[in-house]
Amino acid sequence: MDIETPHGLARAHVRRRPKPRGLLVLGHGAGGGIGAPDLAAAARAAEDESWAVALVEQPYRVAGRRSPAPAAQLDAAWIAVVTRLRRGALARVPLVAGGRSSGARVACRTAFETGAAGVLCLAFPLQPPRRSGPAAASRLPELDGVPVRTLVVQGESDPFGMPPPGAHRTVVRVRGDHSLRSDAPALVAAVRDFLSSV
Repeated sequence: MDIETPHGLARAHVRRRPKPRGLLVLGHGAGGGIGAPDLAAAARAAEDESWAVALVEQPYRVAGRRSPAPAAQLDAAWIAVVTRLRRGALARVPLVAGGRSSGARVACRTAFETGAAGVLCLAFPLQPPRRSGPAAASRLPELDGVPVRTLVVQGESDPFGMPPPGAHRTVVRVRGDHSLRSDAPALVAAVRDFLSSV
């Protein structure tokens, strides 16, 4: 499904269910696409729980660019896509918004605007690895600002760090790094438990 946004055409790959228990909308990382293994595993977990799933390509990816757009553009495009997806039958079921890495950040920043009942973060990039010069600011405020239940699935050796649990936030550590390729069964189990509790 191609969807017009304020910053170009986005694309949602929607997997519908006859009587969905909810809708899981997932965004990709900054340099990757919707075929990432952790996104595929999370989508499979949702489908096993009878949830509809939408994997969203941001406009910059649809246009063939690899460099991500600024955060404000990503957020505005995401809100437009989720608003479009929530028409019709999918307006009446719970929404969990999420994604991997950069996509998780977008879902966190827009959780209130999209009316999400929960947020799923795969490999949240808490602190960019330090290379040279001053350390980059932590992105923990984006997680702390989420007003609904949040699940973070994080590789225990992720160079971007390990977010702490919070008042509304559960953090599940799995084997592996930022790619979350090493322990798909643990990721699937965590996502299924989270969706069944929303």
